[in-house]
Amino acid sequence: MKSIALFIAASTLSLSALAKLPAPNDAAKAAAAEAAAKAAHAGKVESYLLCKAQDRTVAHYRKSAKSKDAKPVATAPCADPGPYKPAAAAAPAAPAKKS
Repeated sequence: MKSIALFIAASTLSLSALAKLPAPNDAAKAAAAEAAAKAAHAGKVESYLLCKAQDRTVAHYRKSAKSKDAKPVATAPCADPGPYKPAAAAAPAAPAKKS
């Protein structure tokens, strides 16, 4: 009997956890978009730093390599993404019409 009561209590609690959350407001959407933009820029910066590190590694290898027969492969140059620039502030909403 206790196991049935425990099962019912656990089921009730788990169903309440599945309740629908309210939709985010405009400020939360803007904050999420800004966070996504910052994360995207951080990824570009990390890619640039990785590219520069790989270039240094290749230069060191070519300088110290015993075999000079290897032909270098042309790759795209590292592109610096520059500093992070936040998105422009949203335009103010048009005033409501009076009826």
